[in-house]
Amino acid sequence: MDHTESCLFCRIARGEIPSYKVYEDNLAIAFLDISPASRGHTLVLPKEHCRDFTSCPKDLLDHCFEVAQTIAQAQIAQLGATGVNVLTNVGPSAGQSVFHFHIHVIPSYREKVLDLTTKPLAIADKEMLLLQDEIKKAI
Repeated sequence: MDHTESCLFCRIARGEIPSYKVYEDNLAIAFLDISPASRGHTLVLPKEHCRDFTSCPKDLLDHCFEVAQTIAQAQIAQLGATGVNVLTNVGPSAGQSVFHFHIHVIPSYREKVLDLTTKPLAIADKEMLLLQDEIKKAI
């Protein structure tokens, strides 16, 4: 079986699995993380499968970071974020759990510093749809 057949993020990019999509073009897709570290936590990834940051073609990598910048600007403009963490994990020892390159764009509010050791937020579907709409307004 082709690895893209079973890859969770490839399946989301192809529309086989629903997501709270906030952005899409011919190369990349961005959607809300369903295990968010904060309200509006968004994942940006290429539609083309590449395992991680170190193996992603540079032009695609550049494009994904441009999309991540746009998402961060939208989170600040629409969600009232006072800061944004932008990160990617490479390998299990760095916390990568889905082996398809992706960028976390995590809005922060007030003076709270991101703590990746805390449990993800539980956000209801209604709130996720609201966040999705708010981010999309600024893109």
